[in-house]
Amino acid sequence: MNQTGLCVIAALALALPAVAQESDKQLRLTPEEIHALPSTGGGAGTSGLPGIRTTVVAGDPSANGAYTIVLQVPANTLIAAHHHRDARTAVVVAGTWYFGFGPVATEGAMKALPPGSFYTEPAGVMHFARTGPAGATVYISGIGPTDTVYDAKSSQH
Repeated sequence: MNQTGLCVIAALALALPAVAQESDKQLRLTPEEIHALPSTGGGAGTSGLPGIRTTVVAGDPSANGAYTIVLQVPANTLIAAHHHRDARTAVVVAGTWYFGFGPVATEGAMKALPPGSFYTEPAGVMHFARTGPAGATVYISGIGPTDTVYDAKSSQH
């Protein structure tokens, strides 16, 4: 199995225990099947920026319970500092995701996360991200409902 396949499995496994408690729905999705699921440009727990593709693979981020979403973020996209009400975990499965914590998105605070990288988004903690020339795909899991709250000084919201 290639690294992307392992990353997909790892991302889905992050939400598996909580999803199993929420429902007895069984999921086995290949990357191609995930890509074929309906997607939107925004939704609960996303930046809502143009060009970002959001796919819900498990649960409902706007409702109580476990969820997993896939974010496909285009090249050279900056997501300003924001936070979510729920604690979330994430795995980068494609591209390089530049991620940092703090109230303002600064290059010096970002860490390059290549495919296979894992990170957390603690509840209420400001964070930001950007992509490089290849864009990035990230699997994010949490216990909803989730939201996205930008600082009043932020240019995105």
